[in-house]
Amino acid sequence: MTEQVFTAPDQIRAAHAQNSGKRDRDLAESLGIAEGQLVAAFAGHDVTRLSANLDDLFPRLNALGEVMALTRNTSCVIEKVGQYDNYHSGAHASMVLTEDIDLRMFPSHWVHAFAIERNTDSGAKRSLQIFDAAGDAVHKIFLREGSDLTQWTQLVSALASDDQSQTLDVAPRKPTEAPKANADKADILRVEWAKMTDTHQFMRLTSKLKMNRLGAYRIAGEPLVKELTPAAITAMFEQARDKEIEVMIFVGNSGCIEIHGGRIKSLKQMGPWFNVLDPRFNLHLRTDHIAEVWAVTKPTQRGPAVSVEAFDAEGRLIFQIFGRRSGEIDHRPVWDELVAGLEPKPEAALI
Repeated sequence: MTEQVFTAPDQIRAAHAQNSGKRDRDLAESLGIAEGQLVAAFAGHDVTRLSANLDDLFPRLNALGEVMALTRNTSCVIEKVGQYDNYHSGAHASMVLTEDIDLRMFPSHWVHAFAIERNTDSGAKRSLQIFDAAGDAVHKIFLREGSDLTQWTQLVSALASDDQSQTLDVAPRKPTEAPKANADKADILRVEWAKMTDTHQFMRLTSKLKMNRLGAYRIAGEPLVKELTPAAITAMFEQARDKEIEVMIFVGNSGCIEIHGGRIKSLKQMGPWFNVLDPRFNLHLRTDHIAEVWAVTKPTQRGPAVSVEAFDAEGRLIFQIFGRRSGEIDHRPVWDELVAGLEPKPEAALI
C-alpha cells in the first residue's frame, strides 16, 4: 500500500489539528513531508515567513533577552538557555560565542526561516525556526517567560518576507557520506596525525588523504583511537557526573553545531532516550541509534585533546564530548583517565 503524502496546506493544517499532541517533526514524518513544509502551511495563520539571512537575524536576537536555543540531528537534541550575543559573521561559517549559547553556523544551509506564535493550553508559544533546503530543522529559538515581546514583534515585522506562501519547495536530502578510508595510506595517516598541533587540522588531513572522520578512525588504531562498546556512553555520562568533570558537548547537523560547556548533574533514561535534565541545559540522546563509539586522541600545542564520539548505523556523527579546555590546557587528566577506563568493544579488546 502506497503511503499517503499530504502536500496541500489545508490538508496539512487539518492533520495538525487532529494530532495536536504530536511534535511537528514527528507529524511531518508521518505525513510524508518535511517539517519545514508543515510549518509553512500555517503562513498567514500563526506563522510568518522571515529572511533566513544570518546577518539580518542574529544582530536582533540579543534584544529578545533570555531564550532557549535548540539544535538537533536525527539522534540527539541539545537545548541551552541564555541570551544571544557576540555574533561573528562569516561567509562560510558564523559564530555566537557566549558562556551559555555557543554556536557554529554554516550559512549556506540556512534557507527558510519562520516566526511561529501558537496558542496552547498553557498560553502562547513563540519561536524562530530555521530549515535547510530539504526542509529539515537547522536551529530553533524558543522564547521564555521573561523574553521581550516588544522586541519579538519588532523582529518579526522587520524580517517578514514578501513571500508568505503556504507551500515550500524542498530539495532531496543529501545522503550521509559512507565511512571512507584508504588502508594503503594508514601509515601516512598515523604519522601526520601525530604531528597535529590543533584539532582543526584533522579534517584537512583526512580530506587530503581522501578519507573522512569515521573512515580514518576505523584504520588509525591505538593509541590514536580505540573503539568502545555503545554501552560506554551512559557509563561515561554517569562517571562525568559523579566526578564533577567539566566537559564540552558538541551536537549538530549540516547547518549548525551547538556546544555545552560545564558539568553534568541530572541524568534520566526515558524509553530509548537518555537525558541530561539540568536547569539551563538539556540533552536528549537516542541510545538505540548508536552503532559505533570511538575514544579519540588528537595532539595539540596545549596537550592531547581526548574525545568520545558516537555514530549511527549510516556513519553519521551523533555527538562529540571532550574534557573542557581550561585556560591554555586542552586536556583534563581526570577526563583522560575516565575515557581510558571505558569499556572497549569486544572485538577491539582482542586485537
